[in-house]
Amino acid sequence: MKYAVLVGDGMSDYPLKELDGRTPLEAANTPNMDEITQQGQLGLAQMIPPGFAPGSDVAVLSILGYDPRQYYTGRGPLEAAKLGIELAPQDIAFRCNLITVHEGRIADYSGGHISTTDAAELIRFVAQQLGTESIKFFPGVSYRHLCVIKDENLIRISCTAPHDALGEAVNQNLPQGEGAEQLVDLMERSYQLLSSHKINRARLARGQNPANMLWFWGQGTASQMPSFRDRFGVGGGVITAVDLVKGIATLIGLKPIEVPGATGYYDTDYKAKADHALRYLEGEDFVFVHVEAPDEASHNADLHQKIKAIENFDHLVIGPIRKWLGEQPPFRILVLPDHSTPLERRTHTSDPVPFAWCGKGLAADEARGFGERNASRSALRVSDGCQLMERFIKG
Repeated sequence: MKYAVLVGDGMSDYPLKELDGRTPLEAANTPNMDEITQQGQLGLAQMIPPGFAPGSDVAVLSILGYDPRQYYTGRGPLEAAKLGIELAPQDIAFRCNLITVHEGRIADYSGGHISTTDAAELIRFVAQQLGTESIKFFPGVSYRHLCVIKDENLIRISCTAPHDALGEAVNQNLPQGEGAEQLVDLMERSYQLLSSHKINRARLARGQNPANMLWFWGQGTASQMPSFRDRFGVGGGVITAVDLVKGIATLIGLKPIEVPGATGYYDTDYKAKADHALRYLEGEDFVFVHVEAPDEASHNADLHQKIKAIENFDHLVIGPIRKWLGEQPPFRILVLPDHSTPLERRTHTSDPVPFAWCGKGLAADEARGFGERNASRSALRVSDGCQLMERFIKG
């Protein structure tokens, strides 16, 4: 049996006036998602447990069948796993964004979607200036980086994700709690250092947002989880441009499959992701493909790009994989968002998300097209999203 799980990050949304009351997912041309829905089942799943902040860290754990209430320790440790960073018990791993600050406000959570090459130079510069024996910086992809601080007391600090504070004042969203002064000092000093860096001077000259401040959030301690193979009896790989998802894969024994051209943004190489997934499935039984672009469009409040990203995901990823699997029975395929990212909010929400699956042993209910409202009419409900994978694989 071949299994494919295809995730369009943040695809789910709210009805919009400019779409005549439809959501972007409902308005997009998605013949392949619709076909999976019509040949199988459409349902609604709650991927974010009560009390957890909505995000891909919690949601992807749920999709892969790992209860966040048992296994989630923070976003930072998941990304540390991808980078091969071994955390000691007293180490706290923070997600470290390069952001844009303008006139005292958070103008861009991504530093103008800075390139990985330029970002790495900025992180190395910051590490030279601010790093110590107990404070280490690690470059990641684009604006997404990591800082590990040897101070277990920092786990109790309250931090805000930058995409949850767009347009708001920096000083109203800084870390709070006992020991937060250390983080605030690092963030303020990073602004002084990065604002005058040659890379940011050049970005400003080109009319681009500068990556002029570090922003700490998503802290956590080392995480341990049982392997995916031990849990579900199959092994496989994960295709994504996001270190967070690669880190989860590493921790549960799935192979992070590197795909040239996978950027985590609008320009990601959708076709290459599908090609690598199919090549991998020739020898393995399970593949998980994650596409970040719809979520990025929502954070940017860009309706056009969100619809385009959903359609690219459907046409260039889901379509080829669905076609190949149909020629290589038996198979099962599952498609869903990880969480909802409404354009009007520009951030994640805990709303339940639509999912559709088809294949051997999965009954067909002839539902209509893939979308939020059709899913809400379905009798198929999964109130605890971490149970979805077991039902998908074991039936």
